[in-house]
Amino acid sequence: MEKKTKVHAEDGKQDLMITREFDLPLDLLFKAHAEPDLIEQWMSNPYSTTKLVKFDGRKHGSYQLQSVDGQGNVVFRANGAIHEFIPNKKIIRTFEMENTPFGVQLEIYEFEQLTGTTSKLTMHTVYESLAQRDQVLKLPFAQGISMAHDRMQEIMSKLK
Repeated sequence: MEKKTKVHAEDGKQDLMITREFDLPLDLLFKAHAEPDLIEQWMSNPYSTTKLVKFDGRKHGSYQLQSVDGQGNVVFRANGAIHEFIPNKKIIRTFEMENTPFGVQLEIYEFEQLTGTTSKLTMHTVYESLAQRDQVLKLPFAQGISMAHDRMQEIMSKLK
């Protein structure tokens, strides 16, 4: 089955472009990135539960999240600063995975209405180096983000 989320990594560049079209109106797609309880739902998976420890969704805000396995062990932590937060248009933030060799990355999320019932998310991610980006691509990164987007589509479709 073809992944609906597309990850484009150009040779020799330290960034990624990730795109996905959703069968969701623009306001629901943005809401999935702006409301903590919804973010927790689509970022969780059968192996771990994601909790937003902190979420201040506004310009100059910040966030911290963690994923916990079935035994209560923290398996992943991340945090960042929100630099821009324009409802239904754009979120610019940093993202840093704790306790990993990966540095801070810059993420630019752009939300676009395609029709009255469909919208598109474009994520431009800039890494500190080409080596760092390539390390991330060796992980099951594309599969993970595609699965998360599939969950987002499913969860948000129930709110239509």
